[in-house]
Parts: sequence; structure tokens; C-alpha cells
Amino acid sequence: MTDRDPTAPPVDKDTTDRPRRKHVESIVLVNTGDGKGKSTAAFGTAVRALARDWPVGVIQFIKSGNWRVGEEEMLTRLGADWWSLGDGFSWESQDLDESEARARAAWEEARERLASGDYRLLLLDEITYPMNWGWIDTDEVVAAIADRPETTTVIATGRDAPQALIDVADTVTRMDNVKHAFEQGIMARRGIDY
Repeated sequence: MTDRDPTAPPVDKDTTDRPRRKHVESIVLVNTGDGKGKSTAAFGTAVRALARDWPVGVIQFIKSGNWRVGEEEMLTRLGADWWSLGDGFSWESQDLDESEARARAAWEEARERLASGDYRLLLLDEITYPMNWGWIDTDEVVAAIADRPETTTVIATGRDAPQALIDVADTVTRMDNVKHAFEQGIMARRGIDY
């Protein structure tokens, strides 16, 4: 057996190790890692779902409603339901107890939306942060995701996804930070970052 040229297109058609196809109504996706693009990728999937006339809900656990972000503007125009229930970035918080209370309220909203069956896609944006900070119970989140109606696909985003969340997921993507404009002093840009 010879080593394949990594610059050549793949030609291997061996499918013996591939799992058999199965039909499922929904899946769980987790976008995690320290690189940019976790929420951005999730919003792209939400656009796809809206294009298929799926009911879509977005719950943001960190960002507040004071941010007028481009993705909210566009996705709500396309018909998504949107809740920004945080109070901004934790490192800017004047009252971490208030930040925690908002995260708990966001989780209550998310749990109701998960159980409702009203959404074919529910995006839990930046949910890993309050899970990792102990503001919401990871086991409770994972159980609610596992027990969701069979037609509700869930996308969870945020750095350092807890192992239990990774375990319940069907697809996990880790964004790695190779280089970031912020590290060069370039601030977030309208139309690119929000």
C-alpha cells in the first residue's frame, strides 16, 4: 500500500466502515472551542432552517437586548423568534448576581421552548458559559435536550462545552483559534462580528 498524495483529490470508495444510514427527526449540534465562528455557524444553520419553512427560535444567554446585532435583525425578518436574555459580557458586568439571575431566567425560557415542540430548530447561543460557571445545572440542561420532542433540533454554542453536553450531541465541531484580529488590537466590526 502506498501513501496517498495529500494534494490529490480523494479516490477511495471503500464504504465498509461507514455506519448504516438511519432516519431521525432531529439532531443535537454543539459548536465549541476557542476560535471565532461558533455562533456564526449556528446562525447560518438557522438561515437554512428558515429557508425550509422550519419554525426557529434563538435564545441568547449572554448578549443583552441592547445589542442590535445583524443576525437578530435578519433572522427575525425571516421569521425566527428571538430572545436576548443576558446582560452583556460577564467581564463587563456590574452585578454578577444579576448576570446569574438572567442566565437562570434564560434557562427557564429555553427549557419551556425545548419542551414545547414549537420549534424544528432551537439555538441555545452561548449556553456553555452559564453551565461552566455553575449558574445553570449541566445535568438538567442535558436531560432537557435529551428529552426534547423528537422533531426539535438543538444547536448549543460556546467555549469549553461540558463533556455531558458533548456526549448527548450528534455532531460536535470545535473551532480552533489560529489567529484573531482582536489579538492585534482590532475591535469587533459591524457586519463581520455583529
